[in-house]
Amino acid sequence: MEKRQINKTEEQDMNIIVGRNSVMEAVRSGREIDRLLVVKGSAGGSVASIIAKCSARGIPIKEVPSQKLDFLCGHTNHQGVGVMIAQQAYSSVEDILSLAKERNEAPFIIICDEIEDPHNLGAIIRTAECCGAHGIIIPKRRSASLSATVAKSASGALEYVPVARVTNLVNEIEKLKKQGVWVFGADMDGDDYTKTDFSSPTAIVIGNEGKGMGRLVRESCDGIISLPMFGKINSLNASVAAGVLMYQVVKSRNK
Repeated sequence: MEKRQINKTEEQDMNIIVGRNSVMEAVRSGREIDRLLVVKGSAGGSVASIIAKCSARGIPIKEVPSQKLDFLCGHTNHQGVGVMIAQQAYSSVEDILSLAKERNEAPFIIICDEIEDPHNLGAIIRTAECCGAHGIIIPKRRSASLSATVAKSASGALEYVPVARVTNLVNEIEKLKKQGVWVFGADMDGDDYTKTDFSSPTAIVIGNEGKGMGRLVRESCDGIISLPMFGKINSLNASVAAGVLMYQVVKSRNK
């Protein structure tokens, strides 16, 4: 019988802790956990307690086949449960704003709305560091995490750029706006990006590679900005678009 091949996934890029006791201690310790993996049909007994604690901490929970968890942990006895540990600890949005204050600069933040390709996220983080951005905000769900692929694509920038992971992007956008940050979403049919003044506290929202920004995120933005398209296709790669817009912010602030 031919063995079914398991494709490389983002989970393979991350450190994993398995076994019910080990996972429970990792959760209790307050350690930074990217997500909880639970084998289908294993949600009873002590696993139910682990799920409850992860849920209370806002840790994403993903149900997976036993074969996948076997593969990820090298066929160690995982007892139906494992937690993925990010390559780099996440920061908070407050950390990002504090960094801007320490530098005596107007906040410059990149918000990634469901960027799923780890290469794109890594490239965005790398460019953000080069442009002097104060941090990146990503959602907890439906987004690339800080995996080894992201770290490699960022080429060391993860050591210098805070990345905050939040439960609800719309809520965070509203909080930023209350603190004087102007939020601009990158999308089609917006204003010419070169005619926008980014010298004030600014956050740029980059949408998903295929769907763009979510409707509620788009509606929360103070303005929509666009890059002109002169070819046959109507969109740029997410990390390329982010790079163009980030350097426009730099240009606005260094006139």
